[in-house]
Amino acid sequence: MADLTQSPTPAFWSKVSKVWVTSAVILALVFLLDRPQGLPILTGTFEAMGHTAIFIIFAVLAIGYLKATGAEAVVAEAFKGRESRMIFLAAALGGLAPFCSCEVIPFIAALLVAGVPLSAVMAFWLASPLMDPAMFLITSGTLGFDFAVAKTLSAVGLGMFGGFATMTLAKTALFADPLREVTQGGCGCGSPFKGTPNWRFWQEPKRVAVFKSAAIENLAFLAKWLFLAYLLENIMLQYVPASMVSSVLGGSGVGPVILGALVGAPAYLNGYAAVPLVDALLTQGMSNGAAMSFMLAGGVSCIPAAIAVWALVKPRVFAAYLGFAFIGSVTAGLIWNVVA
Repeated sequence: MADLTQSPTPAFWSKVSKVWVTSAVILALVFLLDRPQGLPILTGTFEAMGHTAIFIIFAVLAIGYLKATGAEAVVAEAFKGRESRMIFLAAALGGLAPFCSCEVIPFIAALLVAGVPLSAVMAFWLASPLMDPAMFLITSGTLGFDFAVAKTLSAVGLGMFGGFATMTLAKTALFADPLREVTQGGCGCGSPFKGTPNWRFWQEPKRVAVFKSAAIENLAFLAKWLFLAYLLENIMLQYVPASMVSSVLGGSGVGPVILGALVGAPAYLNGYAAVPLVDALLTQGMSNGAAMSFMLAGGVSCIPAAIAVWALVKPRVFAAYLGFAFIGSVTAGLIWNVVA
């Protein structure tokens, strides 16, 4: 007799994106509790998606190209030579490399095992979750080219600050014996291509397949997160009073910038979803500096990025990572308040 106690439903639900489910639940609640605003909010969400569609397409193609060419192999070159040179290049490449957070764990683990100084690793860690080519395009399309450039420079600056601070304090108790048991591992999404990149990837069928796979996967990733983010943006614009946001996060003082950094972690979804949320907060009166500190502190301390650090170093080094992120984010926010 067939076992009727087994149901395909759990397997089905395990394949359903929780992000899409969250968006559906939020929309259902809006229609249930305030039906007149349901359609305008949904329409506004699709309109916002349409306005950034060209940037999403460019982002998807950029990610596919970088994956297919094996460009990630270039990053390893940053961790050679003098320590000060390593810090500078690690921070610069960390802000540009198309690594996902789960790729960072095995990549950094391999570097630590190979004896790369923790200062260079810290520089890469701090800069890596803040910016990449796809995030630059999304940020530029929503918050403006100037903000995207400023965030990129801030990511590199934050990485350099953390790297040189770690180098300076390397012989103190804070960074003595900093590592947990380091093992190779990860999610299996790393680049299959090692060594010299092939910039003309279309000449190799295997690389073409990687391009297609990366483009499709990242299109699905961006679509679900940006839909949720634009949905939340429209809800925020509808229901959150501008006076409340401007009174808490507005103005040019130090307080809003510090508060922006403090609330960045719990309010942050990921680098892509944060962009529309910050756009909504700016519309409601958030200061420029608070917006910058929010995105920087939130990006460094978001769960995927933080796990990549926590998995490999001891708690005191992890605390230093968060401390560097907070100080650097507030500093960048104060500077952006002046120049924006």
